[in-house]
Amino acid sequence: MAYDEELAARVRARLDDPFGVSERKMFGGLAFLIYGNMCCGVVGGNLMVRVGADNYERALAEPFVRPMDFTGKPLKGMIYVDADGIRTDVQLDAWLERARTFVSTLPPKDALGQTSVGKRVGAKRTAVKKPRRK
Repeated sequence: MAYDEELAARVRARLDDPFGVSERKMFGGLAFLIYGNMCCGVVGGNLMVRVGADNYERALAEPFVRPMDFTGKPLKGMIYVDADGIRTDVQLDAWLERARTFVSTLPPKDALGQTSVGKRVGAKRTAVKKPRRK
C-alpha cells in the first residue's frame, strides 16, 4: 500500500529534529520514530497516531478516528485519523502533539531497538540448559 507523500511531508516538517526523529517503512506506509519509539505514521491517506493505552478510548471518541487494525485485530494505543480529521495544520498539529506527548514518556531505544535506559553494563547472559529427553 502506498502512502500519501504530501501528508508525509507535512508530518516530516512538523517533527523536524535532526537528532531524535527517524523514518522507517512499516505497516505498508511510513512510520516516524522519536528516539527509536514509534510516534506516528502515514498509511495510505490516514495518519497513524500512537496515543497510548490510557488515552485510547478518549481518542476513539473523536470524529474521523478509528482503531488501527492493520492485522485485523485492533492495536490498543494506536489509532488512524482519516484525511478529513487532518485537513488543516491545526488539526494535524493537535494529533502530532498527542503522539509526541505519549512517546516522551517512553525511554529512548538504541540502534537495535532496545531500551537503552536501565541496561546493566557488562551483564553476562547465561544459557539455560534444557533437560535431555530419554
